[in-house]
Amino acid sequence: MTLDPNAHAQRLAQSAGLSGELIQTDTFELASFSRIREPHAPLHIYIEGDGRAWASRSTPALDPTPRLALALQLAARDPAPNVVYLARPCQFTARDPHCEVAYWTGKRYSREVVAAMDSAISQYAARAPGQPLHLIGYSGGGALAILVAAHRSDVASIRTVAGNLDVAEVMRLHGVSPMPESLDPIDEAQSVAHIGQLHFSGANDRVVPPSIAQDFATAVGGSCVRTQVVPGMGHEGPWAVMWPELLSEIVDCQPK
Repeated sequence: MTLDPNAHAQRLAQSAGLSGELIQTDTFELASFSRIREPHAPLHIYIEGDGRAWASRSTPALDPTPRLALALQLAARDPAPNVVYLARPCQFTARDPHCEVAYWTGKRYSREVVAAMDSAISQYAARAPGQPLHLIGYSGGGALAILVAAHRSDVASIRTVAGNLDVAEVMRLHGVSPMPESLDPIDEAQSVAHIGQLHFSGANDRVVPPSIAQDFATAVGGSCVRTQVVPGMGHEGPWAVMWPELLSEIVDCQPK
């Protein structure tokens, strides 16, 4: 039986009391699921990974919607009162007239994509005015968490799970062409050096190996960032099973 990604996401969200919504930005309509029960409490904002960007090594997918929505799985395990899940441009919304293949391939971390994610986050932040944001990004969503946080003043912490935090190096490791139309989070390492960060990597991850997070942490420097390698975990491993435990890890910051 073929898994329906849309139905799967709806079931995950419903099980966690997350309501679906389409968020309109200047460029894209973004799919989201959220619950905001306490407007005077912080927001936990989850950003999805790249999804099904490629059908094969050389052929882009026709629809980038993730099959298992791993960031949504994480969000569904988060007990916080205010939880927001943001899909990436064209995930679950492939009929959006602004959708072009480039936005889930070479331009998936482009300025316009970052701006759209930032706009959606601002719209949710307005529903809990003045509250700090805790950003959580899976895989390529980790890249966007850094790129968004670099230009905001309300981000209290960043957590990434198998995060692509050095795009150029990941491309090099896999022997694929660079993405000159995309931004690279490692270039913003110093811009987020004042934010508490915890970057989780799977010991068995061959897509984004632990060295990527470690190199990013080195580029950030200082005492606000740390990394943690999870034994036995692969890139698409059962992160959600461990997430309540991982989420409970303290993320603190003592600026230079």
